[in-house]
Amino acid sequence: MRVNDFVVKFANVNGSGSASANRLFARSILRMGVPVSSRNIFPSNIQGLPTWYEVRVSQAGYLGRRGGVDLMVAMNPQTFDADIGEIEAGGHLFYDSTRPIQASRFREDLSVIGMPITRICAERYSDIRQRQLFKNIIYVGALAELLGIEAEVTADLVRELFKRKAKLIEPNIEALDVGREFATRELAGAVDLAIERADAVGDRIFLEGNNAAGLGCVYGGATVAAWYPITPSTSLAEAFERHCRKYRVDPDSGKNRYAVVQAEDELASIGMVVGATWNGARAFTATAGPGISLMQEFIGLAYFAEIPAVIFDVQRGGPSTGMPTRTQQSDILFCAYASHGDTKHVLLFPDDPAETFALSADAFDIADRLQTPVFVMLDLDIGMNEWLCEPLTWDKDRAYDRGKVLSAEDLEAAREFGRYVDTDGDGIGARTYPGTHPTRGAFFTRGSSHNRYARYSEDGADYVENMQRLQRKFETAKSVVPAPVIKRAGERTPFGAIFYGSTAPAMAEALDSLSALGIRLDTLRIRAFPFHDDVAAFAMEHDHVFVVEQNRDGQMRALLINEEGLDPARLTPVLHYNGTPITARFITAEIVRLCRELGSTKDAAE
Repeated sequence: MRVNDFVVKFANVNGSGSASANRLFARSILRMGVPVSSRNIFPSNIQGLPTWYEVRVSQAGYLGRRGGVDLMVAMNPQTFDADIGEIEAGGHLFYDSTRPIQASRFREDLSVIGMPITRICAERYSDIRQRQLFKNIIYVGALAELLGIEAEVTADLVRELFKRKAKLIEPNIEALDVGREFATRELAGAVDLAIERADAVGDRIFLEGNNAAGLGCVYGGATVAAWYPITPSTSLAEAFERHCRKYRVDPDSGKNRYAVVQAEDELASIGMVVGATWNGARAFTATAGPGISLMQEFIGLAYFAEIPAVIFDVQRGGPSTGMPTRTQQSDILFCAYASHGDTKHVLLFPDDPAETFALSADAFDIADRLQTPVFVMLDLDIGMNEWLCEPLTWDKDRAYDRGKVLSAEDLEAAREFGRYVDTDGDGIGARTYPGTHPTRGAFFTRGSSHNRYARYSEDGADYVENMQRLQRKFETAKSVVPAPVIKRAGERTPFGAIFYGSTAPAMAEALDSLSALGIRLDTLRIRAFPFHDDVAAFAMEHDHVFVVEQNRDGQMRALLINEEGLDPARLTPVLHYNGTPITARFITAEIVRLCRELGSTKDAAE
């Protein structure tokens, strides 16, 4: 019997109402005190195409995808054969047995569990839509009984889910009971997997990254969001508006103290953000790779005119339309050097929703302090999936860092004001908000070449001085952005690994697996670009550094080589880019293979 350590995967049809039922299943296990991680893999159409929902159960606390499936809930005839192929030897297939299926389509090394769900629903419900919706709840009830999930746990979750639609509570609980009763009567002992109560969740929360980012924007002082709908970032802007309705409405007048604008396109949205931040507001936009493509002109303006802006890039599969509902880390180089000419931009790489909340708020301080665009590099895996993470925290005494902003008094006292004068060598000039002083300060800005006083100039010396100062500012950014997270193997090793973002949870499990094979790695998780000095130093400490990322071209590796001058031979790419979140087994297998090729570890060769 495998207890609290297995993978369940649901194969459904998009638009069938299965998503909420599958989430009910995952949350029920959490309520039993057992950690889970869930991944929703869905198509970009409204309905009809295959969709999958994977639940990793791990009392040990592994929150990435493991790879492989122990129990497949095959509810989609279209993908039936392929879904069976994913099941581990000795695993379980749960399917709707209303219609007979040829024995040749089953594998001999699997335990096959048939339940006539469609027939049960047809006998019980006359409404076609009810038959479809309750079909999902019935199989959740059956699975809960088979795995030992307590009935009251699932019932309580149904009550919470439909607390505003009370009339739906009892019918859904009854559907759960139908599934439970059938499993008790017909399927007892059919699986060797079990959920047992534990206390391994603690005070952690189950949260989507886009929701965390939207709340982080509120706490970070944002009052303006301008955006254009695009998968997978739409829910971020929606979350911000939802949180603003709670926290940004004046309690006395009832007036909104925020503005959320759905622009006509992505270029307009970033233009609104630049205008709002130049005027003193904290503003952001949320988009994906295709939106970044359209924003290039205004991103260059913000960089060259030195206007703060926060841009959330929830990355998806590209190029072009690509795979809109699949995840990748494929916009790294694109955002680092966004817009034409010589540009370099600050990038932040959170690894889960809790860090997404923190870095989303930090992004506004960093943008204000550096007077530049800041990209928060999420991806669909973090943005649209629910992750188990630490509770969100906030220092109530924290003050916003607005950077070098001069007041009217400062301007009165100053002998002269030069918008782009670097007085202390950090590359950052002082700015003013429009209207701060009736005659002094900066009232206008420009994207054309200018001198230190913001006056138009095509003089080569002025241009070179300006560009060199921008480079000094980028050097300053190294001390402003979050430092990397370094973990040592506990003994000297020639191997290191660099990774970032949503790769982190799968990497944690892979490291344990590699250690069991005798391969020990020091690791460095990048949290920001420009790179902290520790990044290059870490690479130079090791003979071989595996750079693990989710794109075809090794974009982070290329950025490390280009910016840090590292020897490409020292950095070995480990690349996963099929659109699904990377798995621990993939990372483990690739590093073992590469170690064998390098011929550097006896243990790996054995």
